[in-house]
Amino acid sequence: MSKIFIIGLPRTGTTSISVALLDMGLLVAHTAFTKKAFEMADAISDAPCFSDYMHLDRLFPGAKFIYLNRDLKAWLPSITMLLEKMAPHLDLKTGHFSPVLKRSFHQTFPNIHPLCEATLTNHYRNHQQAVLAYFKDRDDFLSIDVSKQGSLLLLKQFLGLPNTGDTDFAKLNVGRNVANWREYKHPNKVNANLAGAEHRKFFDYG
Repeated sequence: MSKIFIIGLPRTGTTSISVALLDMGLLVAHTAFTKKAFEMADAISDAPCFSDYMHLDRLFPGAKFIYLNRDLKAWLPSITMLLEKMAPHLDLKTGHFSPVLKRSFHQTFPNIHPLCEATLTNHYRNHQQAVLAYFKDRDDFLSIDVSKQGSLLLLKQFLGLPNTGDTDFAKLNVGRNVANWREYKHPNKVNANLAGAEHRKFFDYG
């Protein structure tokens, strides 16, 4: 199977689609910060896919890309809550998050201090417009809203996977819950920091 990249922004359903892909038998990384993690996983979601999709398109010919829509009224309070929690760890000098994660967020959400709905709305729309323009008229791209009825069926059809009965995504990471992926136990999960022959090296995009 070709690589699958989920390029929707955080809080658009990346955990829900990642869990669904696990249950379909795929190896899945919810975030990936090493070359080895990208090589091992069948599907990768969230950071840095939402910021690096153009590079990944060149690195992985034949890959499929899935963008996640979400209603702004629902997304704004959710992303605000997430960014407030993450802020100390995203600091480029003192934050303890992966350098790849920090770069991905700062690239996509610049100038968000203080957090405000107008700025976040701008970032959401800029990202959406850039993605839709880049993948215009391509058949290796799908845009879905995981909250909409039948969205899981659309995903299965896009990936050429059998419909096992479920047509809708499970609702995960609802409200202030941001830890569902860590708590979800599955043998097909791929560690975001998986080390290989080059240790934890990431891609040099050049």
